[in-house]
Amino acid sequence: MKITVLSDTHMTRGGKKFPEVLVKDLEESELIIHAGDFQTVEIFNSLKEYGELTAVAGNVDEEELKQILPTKTTRVLHGINIGIVHGDGKGKTTEKRAEEAFSNEAVDLIIFGHSHIPYLRYHQGVLLFNPGSPADKRRQPAYSHGVLTIEDESSWSIHHKFYT
Repeated sequence: MKITVLSDTHMTRGGKKFPEVLVKDLEESELIIHAGDFQTVEIFNSLKEYGELTAVAGNVDEEELKQILPTKTTRVLHGINIGIVHGDGKGKTTEKRAEEAFSNEAVDLIIFGHSHIPYLRYHQGVLLFNPGSPADKRRQPAYSHGVLTIEDESSWSIHHKFYT
């Protein structure tokens, strides 16, 4: 199973389009996971056109999105427990806030966003993954998103795709 993972699309400025490398992954994926900050309902709807979408609301999403999307959610895919949260808030690091959002839940992977900084590290046996941003890289050297591949609960991997 191929899953495209993204966050912080922030694509309202200047009629931006999704980068071709992202579009290719979206077209090939069985599922899309978005960790918040679509910014607009139009971006949310355009991603749904590519297929099944699991998503959470981010801090800069339009009010309509905040009303229809949860602030955090979990999905179990082929035995892998995945927590999804945007990661915004006050105090602590984005990674710590994401980790604490699922402190009372048994998850294998936490997908989060907010910082726009690609992140891939284990914390206390749980893999934390921030895909970065495909449209607003801020001070990062490249735009990015993630690809999660699941064969079964004992064989899965996630990695970043970087592009300029």
